[in-house]
Amino acid sequence: MASTQKQKKAAPARAKVRPAGFPTRQQVMDFITESDTPAGKREIAKAFGLKGQEKIALKALLKDMADEGLLDIGPARAFHKMGGVPKVTVLRIVDVDDTTLIATPERWEAEGQPAPRIRVVERGKPKSRSSALTIGDRILARTEEAGKGWLAHPMKKLAKATEMLLGVVEEMADGKLWLRPVDKRIRKDTPISDIGTAKKGDLVLAEPTGRPPRISARVTDILGDPFAPRSFSLIAIHKHGIPHVFPEAVEEEAVTASKLPLHEDKREDLRHLPIVAIDPVDARDHDDAVWAAPDEDPANEGGYKAIVAIADVSYYVRPGSALDREARKRGNSVYFPDLVVPMLPHQLSSDMCSLRAGQDRAAMACHLVIDAQGKVTRFRFSRAIIRVAAVLAYENAQAAIDALSSVRPERVEGQGRAEGEAASPAAQQAASTSLSPNGVDLVEHALKPLWACWALLRKAREKRDPLALDLPERRVVLDEWGKIVSVAVRERLDAHMLIEDYMIAANVAAAKALEAKKAPVMYRVHETPGRDKLVALKEYLATFDIDFALGQVIRPSTFNQLIKKVGESEEKEQIMTQILRSQTQAYYAPQNMGHFGLALGSYAHFTSPIRRYADLLVHRALVGAYDLELPAPKDRAIPDRSSLSQEDYENMGRVGEMISGHERRAMEAERETIDRYVAAFLSAHVGEVVKARITGVQNFGFFATVEGLGGDGLVPVSTLGAEHFFFDEAGKALQGVESGDRYTVGQRLELRLAEADPINGALRFELPDNPAPRGSPLKRDRTRPKIHRGRPTNIRHIGSSRGKHKKR
Repeated sequence: MASTQKQKKAAPARAKVRPAGFPTRQQVMDFITESDTPAGKREIAKAFGLKGQEKIALKALLKDMADEGLLDIGPARAFHKMGGVPKVTVLRIVDVDDTTLIATPERWEAEGQPAPRIRVVERGKPKSRSSALTIGDRILARTEEAGKGWLAHPMKKLAKATEMLLGVVEEMADGKLWLRPVDKRIRKDTPISDIGTAKKGDLVLAEPTGRPPRISARVTDILGDPFAPRSFSLIAIHKHGIPHVFPEAVEEEAVTASKLPLHEDKREDLRHLPIVAIDPVDARDHDDAVWAAPDEDPANEGGYKAIVAIADVSYYVRPGSALDREARKRGNSVYFPDLVVPMLPHQLSSDMCSLRAGQDRAAMACHLVIDAQGKVTRFRFSRAIIRVAAVLAYENAQAAIDALSSVRPERVEGQGRAEGEAASPAAQQAASTSLSPNGVDLVEHALKPLWACWALLRKAREKRDPLALDLPERRVVLDEWGKIVSVAVRERLDAHMLIEDYMIAANVAAAKALEAKKAPVMYRVHETPGRDKLVALKEYLATFDIDFALGQVIRPSTFNQLIKKVGESEEKEQIMTQILRSQTQAYYAPQNMGHFGLALGSYAHFTSPIRRYADLLVHRALVGAYDLELPAPKDRAIPDRSSLSQEDYENMGRVGEMISGHERRAMEAERETIDRYVAAFLSAHVGEVVKARITGVQNFGFFATVEGLGGDGLVPVSTLGAEHFFFDEAGKALQGVESGDRYTVGQRLELRLAEADPINGALRFELPDNPAPRGSPLKRDRTRPKIHRGRPTNIRHIGSSRGKHKKR
């Protein structure tokens, strides 16, 4: 702002060289285009010394020039050349080009001319990750022409403008049309002022018009039937602005890249090894495969050799290409129950970069040497060519190995399947599948060594003692018409943990390999919990008479020991939930802050470059650090090098910020879509009593989830009876003043399902013995009883809850 003031003071000095008298059109245009600051009528009049009637004539001249298409008017009624950009204006970040942010004017009315793409030039380092600019952000910026383009210098980041409204057209009894929002956090319908060609029941995008409090909606796009197959995913895609259509140039480049030669003579040939890919039964792509065998080196007695082979995506997606720009803009693939929005086009994500059984594929191989204690003693990386022996479902591999109990590591408590425990129907069916392709006994030559080597990796993991919180994952099963068949928690098998531990070992090796070469690393960072969250956890544990010392060094084992002290009491899962909520959110950055949850000092993501841009950057860094570049493509449309570019290197921090934001966007979209499917599944059971568990408590009521299904629903405090309730913030509970009835996080109870709304994924519950009057739906219910804040004495806690934690 200081520089702007200096520029304003300098403006009169420029005005002295202007000729006296009324200016010509060209003189006015020259002044406006040369001015460093916004030039309105007042600034123009002052520059030319105009007074009285001359100011009136200037106003008429400016109007004529605007009518003739010579001038346009921008913010604060400042003029600029038509087809140009105001000196100071509001821009929206719309793209990233070689790590440079691209913005367009938020307001652009030049007929017949496309909005200019303006390069954003940032000075200094953002104060925090949340302050970094990313796609969708709005900025107030000072602009200037540079050569044949425009530059923007951000002055400040602005609040997000009112977004497009996404909802379903509803007709009220009086015939008026309203837009019912799909976001359950929006509790107000919007009257529709312009329906266009939409009709009742359509899922639409609408533009908000008018001014508060009289806001209405003008329908701009019709998305179709909200209950049709894939509509729940479509809602999330549009709501969160997830790019889901590849530009034609990107699709064409993917086809060209997919035809690149494998350079078999330049790659390490691993096709003779029985490498297998083990993935979910419904996996859309297969970008990792594993192999292990006893180490024949006498110096490593009892140890193993292992290979984690990952699709060589960096060979096909090169820095500066259209594929690269689009992948960076997406940041990651987004997985819904009915479809996937891939980071890369189908030609790569589902074909050439997917490790298919029996087909030669380009791979980046991580070679590991593991000693008898499970420690990785050596590693190396190579560009290889592999031929996967089989692609197995987790259930398939587990069923095949269950008979070989002698090679299975000791079962981790609460995970996997106990001895003698029946396998799931899917696993039993998988067990009947042949595991002898081309006469190779995969159980003996592939699975058995993998499980034996994993027994060693588990030893090292247990010694490291990472955070031991379970993460139930809901799986929505659809039939071929998109109808919901079931919603259930995915079974947690040893096979899942096996692949997880191999991937972690390879990720650690990638980070350490790049550190050894002093090469840039895109780390996966999970910081130690902050003091504020630990203080809140301490206060919560105190309500259970559990002491939690804040002065100690906090490690993952600190929380694991705490869970062990609780034992198998009713409060165990409840306490695990609060431990989870005390954790920080993981993110990507070129600065190493360690991975707290995994108890690792250096950790990067290497194992999924098909679906994560961070992994692709790690692959490129490895190519450069270990001189793994292959001959340049003959097709000049494909960039020569596949290693990390200078732009990648210089902008690692910004890219880390962006892809971390994209990851959070994807997680929220996926979670909301699952909630919509759960609500649709439960809509047939409205009025029934279900077993539920309280997941959160606020002063206005508590949230509960149906056990085994998920989907949060509210029980408003107004439905709990006529008495007053205290909100115990530390204890995460509501307690009745007269009755002493207490509702706390983790408590299991039976509730009546009062409402299930598939459009926004919202549920509403009632107490079965004290139902609230059935009236307006949850989102229109604004009644709130008087809440007493404070902490009553002699509080009794009951119930339990299930903790959640991402393992990788």
